[in-house]
Amino acid sequence: MIRGWYISASGMNAQQNRLDTIANNLANVDTTGFKKDIPVSKSFSDLLIRRTVADGVYSTPEGSYDVGPIIGGLGLGVETNELFTDFDQGSFKSTDTGTDLALGGKGFFVVQTPDGERFTRNGNFTLGKEGILLTKEGYPVMGENGPISVEDERFFVNQDGMVINRENNDVADRLKIVRFENERYLKKQGSSMWNTNEIAGNYHIAEGNERPKVLQGYTETSNVNVVNEMVQMIEVNRAYEANQKSIQTQDDMMDTLWNKVVTVNR
Repeated sequence: MIRGWYISASGMNAQQNRLDTIANNLANVDTTGFKKDIPVSKSFSDLLIRRTVADGVYSTPEGSYDVGPIIGGLGLGVETNELFTDFDQGSFKSTDTGTDLALGGKGFFVVQTPDGERFTRNGNFTLGKEGILLTKEGYPVMGENGPISVEDERFFVNQDGMVINRENNDVADRLKIVRFENERYLKKQGSSMWNTNEIAGNYHIAEGNERPKVLQGYTETSNVNVVNEMVQMIEVNRAYEANQKSIQTQDDMMDTLWNKVVTVNR
């Protein structure tokens, strides 16, 4: 019976983690380039239940052997195994602003921060006083030769990411757009940015068919579907309540055991 408390409590913890993730997804439904998180749960190893000694052991001259049949498995609860990011493409929103860029396909812009290079899908950029393309937080957007620098806001970006000054048609640089071996394991750093790790691996410059198309004058919206998230929130609440009622039922059973059964047998 005590085991039942722990099993139900583990289910409540797992549902709480799901609810926290859903709440974070909904809070960022209007965040440019945001990618929703998906929690994955796994069950603890099951116990294998067999019939005990009664009618289950036969004796022979050579010894004994167990013929007790397997009754089934006993689950021991559940836990949150992984929280990963869904990098499905969001829809495009037209802004008619030359400094806004979106990626059509998998890949990331590279941003230079005080902590090193970080990676983002949020192309809601601005032009700094020195003509450097910046994020909303003021971090330089990187080209393949360094921070992107243009003469003024009248610049053009083609689908390959080439940044061209309209005054003289000179190529300022090409956007540094990168890919990873295991993008699923990138870690969020806040402000719509990600950082790599040993599992995700080092980045490489996206070329050829794996290079996403760059769309100027557009931003990529969040890939969060509000309706789906709300449905999942209802499911989580129902599952949480079911585990909670299970604990209450087992608590009542334990109360009956100690206050009635034990008292009678004294």
